[in-house]
Amino acid sequence: MRGDIQKMILENKICVMATVANGVPHCSLMSYAAEDDGHVIYMATLKDTKKYRNLIATPKVSLLIDTRDGSASGKTRALTITGDFQAIDDEQRINEIREKLIRKHPDLKEFFTDPNSRIVVIKVTALQLLDNVTDAYFEKLT
Repeated sequence: MRGDIQKMILENKICVMATVANGVPHCSLMSYAAEDDGHVIYMATLKDTKKYRNLIATPKVSLLIDTRDGSASGKTRALTITGDFQAIDDEQRINEIREKLIRKHPDLKEFFTDPNSRIVVIKVTALQLLDNVTDAYFEKLT
């Protein structure tokens, strides 16, 4: 993974996650944390949500991270991440991920520790970076 892409993943905190079920797409604004290499991204959601049901039904996802700051003069970069949802059952691992999320988003601690909250693990499989309107870079991860 290119260093600038890895940095973009690690420095941002919010993404849009697109899921799908029965051929119908659904987008959700999500807070996230990532492993240091950027290859795995963590989020949480309540178990009784459309996005979680979609993840269970169809584990393919797309994430969008961008650098918009609201200024017309700023150079916007948009990173589309393709990945696979992975369910985890290991309580120790769930707690480690939950702590990572809390460190990045301390204001969401109550949400992350809610008994109805579920950890979402996304294994990154491909990346597409768009710089401005015309410059695109694609990378498939193995």
